[in-house]
Amino acid sequence: MNSTPTTTVRAVLQDAASRLSAAGVDDALREARLLLAHALGTDLSGLLLRGPETALTSEEAARFGQDVGRRAVREPLAFITGEVGFWTLTLRVSSATLIPRPDSETLIDALCAAMPDRTKVASILDLGTGTGCLLLAALSEFPSARGIGVDLAPDAAVLARGNAALNGLGDRAAFLAGSWADALEGGFDVVLSNPPYIPQADIAGLMPEVADFEPHRALDGGPDGLDAYRVLVALLPRLLKPQGLAVFEIGVGQDESVPALAHARGLRVDDVRRDYGGHPRAVVIRRP
Repeated sequence: MNSTPTTTVRAVLQDAASRLSAAGVDDALREARLLLAHALGTDLSGLLLRGPETALTSEEAARFGQDVGRRAVREPLAFITGEVGFWTLTLRVSSATLIPRPDSETLIDALCAAMPDRTKVASILDLGTGTGCLLLAALSEFPSARGIGVDLAPDAAVLARGNAALNGLGDRAAFLAGSWADALEGGFDVVLSNPPYIPQADIAGLMPEVADFEPHRALDGGPDGLDAYRVLVALLPRLLKPQGLAVFEIGVGQDESVPALAHARGLRVDDVRRDYGGHPRAVVIRRP
């Protein structure tokens, strides 16, 4: 009797899931499926159509094995596949930026709730834009708006520019490499930012996908995690129009300290919005 080939879809998935689970990857079977779909140049639906007993070619098996090896050392799935979903967008990612996460969608929820008339926003600034996820998601919701994204890393600005084109927003978004808003005048309706907010001493203890692979300059918020917020709230009176709105992402335990920094600059805090896990995640600040 012939034994089941070791390169069938079923066999390679079982082997990969076991390997990923041993490496500490959560939901290892789902991740193995996503990696196999990527290696085969399809999606999960296409993978199902292959059938569990379909054999992989030697090239497909080698590609999948390489991807599983990368994930087993805890390289983020998104860096292996090269893309991630955010809001209603598909975004390319690279090691130049943080990977957009569902928790950051809370900022777009908060912005839409604070600005229910989608025609009233003409200009949006995104500081520390990374992949461009916040700016592009906001532009997708506010069709009259144009925006600028700024990132310290030139590679991030290039990546964000490509994501704007990929999502049909390239004519409404510009991306610059620079330090915060140094080269910009004011007059924005909205300022968005997901700044570095992890206390310096905590970075080494983050999950390996973050601590070992994502850029520390986008994580390191200084000794208390608040360095970037001190800069940002000082800029807001110049950057925002009167009654303009800023929405900042915050980390654990910062739902009182960040509003306090804003109040000290004469700004009003309209809301502290919770993410899908119930944690305070977005501070909504208005220039009176």
